[in-house]
Amino acid sequence: MAESKRDYYEVLGVGKDADDAALKKAYRQIAKKYHPDMNPGDAEAEKKFKEASEAYAVLSDPEKRRQYDQFGHAAFEGGAGGAGGFGGFDFSGADFSDIFGDIFGDLFGGGGRRGGRSQGPMKGMNVRKSVRITFEEAVFGCEKELDVVLKDSCPKCNGTGAKPGTSPETCPKCGGKGQVVYTQQSFFGTVQNVQTCPQCGGTGKIVREKCSDCQGTGYVSNRKKIAVTVPAGIDNGQSIRIREKGEPGANGGPRGDLLVEVSVSRHPIFQRQDMHIFSTVPISFAQAALGADVKIKTVDGEVLYTVKPGTKTDTKVRLKGKGVPSVRNSQVRGDHYVTLVIQTPERLSAEAKEALKRFDELSGNTLNAAGTGSAGNSGSGKKRKGFMNKMKEAFDE
Repeated sequence: MAESKRDYYEVLGVGKDADDAALKKAYRQIAKKYHPDMNPGDAEAEKKFKEASEAYAVLSDPEKRRQYDQFGHAAFEGGAGGAGGFGGFDFSGADFSDIFGDIFGDLFGGGGRRGGRSQGPMKGMNVRKSVRITFEEAVFGCEKELDVVLKDSCPKCNGTGAKPGTSPETCPKCGGKGQVVYTQQSFFGTVQNVQTCPQCGGTGKIVREKCSDCQGTGYVSNRKKIAVTVPAGIDNGQSIRIREKGEPGANGGPRGDLLVEVSVSRHPIFQRQDMHIFSTVPISFAQAALGADVKIKTVDGEVLYTVKPGTKTDTKVRLKGKGVPSVRNSQVRGDHYVTLVIQTPERLSAEAKEALKRFDELSGNTLNAAGTGSAGNSGSGKKRKGFMNKMKEAFDE
């Protein structure tokens, strides 16, 4: 009895709503994994490769996919495919060329359709550096100077890499194209893929006598100082791109970019979240109870804030516009959020202790010998004074 076939969508691991791009991606991954050239002598891998190829041949063809969605495998029974599967299956309409060009490029060291190096202008490689700045520098911006080692065209050979008085020669292997074409045999016939020329490295030129200064590379390394403008509002981990301050390009292409990653040092008082700043400010019990003007440190300096009478500990206040500027618009700033925390004194003078006892009595409490209090008789019929008046009397005596 013939072995029943698996659902084509299941074979490729895609849903029935998969588009052409999803089908191609799924098939390419499976084909690369189970290709016989990657698994010589593995019958199971060959079977999975053939199964995936058949599934892709059907689902990548709109008409065949429509028939399959309507009738399943029965749509192709009795035809060339039948139950025999891959061996005689009709692959007309399925385009494997670009997929196998990529796969063979990967398998045999080339780049398929995408692998050869272009002889046109190519941008140079980017260079990455890092810089550490303070919290305040991140808020307001600053100027920094970095030491960077970069390549420049060799002045002795004018970037040719050849000894003065000589010139590079055209590569005999690629004829100066920088690319070579290799032919591979596959299940689907002959596949051609383009690879970078191994003899000239894609330059199309061979240097017979090398320049003594650059050793034939055409470049020399120089240490340079590059000014970096750090914008106000930049955050930890963000990068600054400085155009064309990286490595030189090839074939007349522009230099790469310098990417500077910013590390912001921790601040002893402030914490940052996006454009907002957070801090904690201690206040005394008397300041919280009576109200007072307290100085609060911000990135702009100290500001005077009026604490309202009866303020509780962990009260949060907002200082509008005292946060971090937007990195895109320095005129827009976040806020500074302050948590007011009441501090309990650990050491009290005898005079301060008596004042607190007096306050406790005025509040309707009595202190025992250990200094702990108990609630007074609230049912005495006497009208108790307001809390704030009692507090002021205790500290005024």
